[in-house]
Amino acid sequence: MANSSGSVTNQAIQVLQGPYITNTYGGGIQCQGPTRNFTPYVTGSASASKPYEPYYDDPVYDISDINEDGLIDNPGDILFTKKTRTGQKDNYSLGVGFSMTWSTPTDKTLQDLCKRAASTQIELTNQIVANKRLDFEIARLKNCGELKLKGIQFHPRSPYYSVCADVVVNNPPGHKHPHVHAIPSVSSSSGRQSAIPVQPHSSDAALLGAPLTTK
Repeated sequence: MANSSGSVTNQAIQVLQGPYITNTYGGGIQCQGPTRNFTPYVTGSASASKPYEPYYDDPVYDISDINEDGLIDNPGDILFTKKTRTGQKDNYSLGVGFSMTWSTPTDKTLQDLCKRAASTQIELTNQIVANKRLDFEIARLKNCGELKLKGIQFHPRSPYYSVCADVVVNNPPGHKHPHVHAIPSVSSSSGRQSAIPVQPHSSDAALLGAPLTTK
């Protein structure tokens, strides 16, 4: 009995180089930098025969020639069988590794110019954001101040009370609070005018509604 078997396995690793990494900063500015590609891989294969038979029964025939006539006395008779290894086994293979490529631009001057343009674009964007913030704060100050002068404001328990909470309305420049106004009057005797100070407020009820007197 003769057995023959064979198998061929072809395995290949393909390395694909990706494009350069591109960074976009707005304003149409795009910069590409060096790229490193690291590709690990694991390969494996297995082969087996079914059904699995590690041994087979090998018959031992009766080849006795008792009468010595040159002929087997009991041709075809099996005296016994013996276990014989088939040599059958499973085959496994495992491969582990990695591939690596490095890609870099050849013109470094263009890279430096692109980096400078990107830095300028970032500074410009930050300045635009700062200007927008300033416009928002000035508009909030103006609107909250005008509303407070009119006596309009959010309730302290309102979730929007904090919008105008830090806006303070002061007197116009050159004015003090509280202050006293002088009211000129005509004297009946001398014809001269005198200024009578007016009290800003009084807690005496007798003074309320009293006629003005001249000095």
